[in-house]
Amino acid sequence: MRRVVVTGMGAVTPLGNTAEEFKQNIMAGKNGIAKISHFDATETGITVAAEVKDFDPTLYMEKKEAKRMDMFSVYGIAAATQAMADSKLSAETIDVDRLGVIVSSGIGGMKTIQDQVIRMDKKGPKRVAPFFVPMAIGNMAAGNIAIKVGAKGICTSIVTACASATNAIGEAFRNIKHGYSDAILAGGAEATICEIGISGFAALTALTPATDPNRASIPFDNERSGFVMGEGSAVLVLEELEHALNRGAKIYGEVVGYGSNCDAFHITSPNPDGSGAGKCMLQAMDEAGISAKDVSYVNAHGTSTPTNDGAETTAIKYALGEEASNIPISSTKSMVGHLLGAAGAVEAIACLAALEEDFVPPTIGLEKQDEACDLDYVPKTGRKHEVEYTLSNSLGFGGHNAVICLKKWRGE
Repeated sequence: MRRVVVTGMGAVTPLGNTAEEFKQNIMAGKNGIAKISHFDATETGITVAAEVKDFDPTLYMEKKEAKRMDMFSVYGIAAATQAMADSKLSAETIDVDRLGVIVSSGIGGMKTIQDQVIRMDKKGPKRVAPFFVPMAIGNMAAGNIAIKVGAKGICTSIVTACASATNAIGEAFRNIKHGYSDAILAGGAEATICEIGISGFAALTALTPATDPNRASIPFDNERSGFVMGEGSAVLVLEELEHALNRGAKIYGEVVGYGSNCDAFHITSPNPDGSGAGKCMLQAMDEAGISAKDVSYVNAHGTSTPTNDGAETTAIKYALGEEASNIPISSTKSMVGHLLGAAGAVEAIACLAALEEDFVPPTIGLEKQDEACDLDYVPKTGRKHEVEYTLSNSLGFGGHNAVICLKKWRGE
């Protein structure tokens, strides 16, 4: 089986519009959550979100082109363009038939759907925008990226709610591992901070009503009351090892394991016994050929909802047994909120940063740890820690579980 490494990264996030800026801010424990500014959210009962800030789409495309896409596609193209530049790959230097794109979105063009339904209701069906469908459908981040970079290999989008990006990275890993591709752009993109997005999740009582950005996304805290909506995109270039070495590529880390399964329990709540997510973690560890004592850091799904954090704690214990108490765990959603279908991709970058820097990012809002969440969640500030293997957990509505295992690159 072929080995798979990460040779490029790109990101547009609430804590920076490049992968490097995001990594520095996440390690420093900065907070990207603030009062909602995209629209007047007064009537929703929700005050804060983790919005992308100071983003200029014209750095990546013409203004006319951007207007014909929903923002999730625009964010995706920006992150993918950065990742390709970072990897120093191009259509001229690779067999484009073996260059793929697997970039997911949990929801797709939600703002476009909202705006065009309102327009149809007010002005009639003949006034719906001609680009409505290609702006709205969830596969178009992947499709637009493939067009942008000239990738003619596999091009798909996996929709598993909040597990989407991790599934995308995992499936890209397997595709390269088994010889179907030489390189794949993998990740996720999401842009749901809009009236219907916030209102819909608020109606589900999934979002926190907290007004203080520093006490809003507080995973594993006794006072947690829901997640904070985030937005943005992150894309990795996954590449076959020999292909990367032959062209002298910089290697950030190695993907060595992947797990994917389903709780088959409830449409929104995880199984409280932790068995689904726990078995998913074990799948990733088994493929990586490691045991619990080899795991150096776990990037938890850690949404800050009452149901997730306790169940995930149980899942981590299920998978890691007695070692669970010895392993640092953190939720970077405490800083960037929940990017839904893009969450696993930004969290993969956080894991790669931990591997590179031997530094574990913090769970910044954690002040009053829930007694039922009794593991080491790296509260408030990050810490130096030797990191050899990381697990990144993503758990989605519908019972979808996805976990990837990443390994430090030591040049061998």
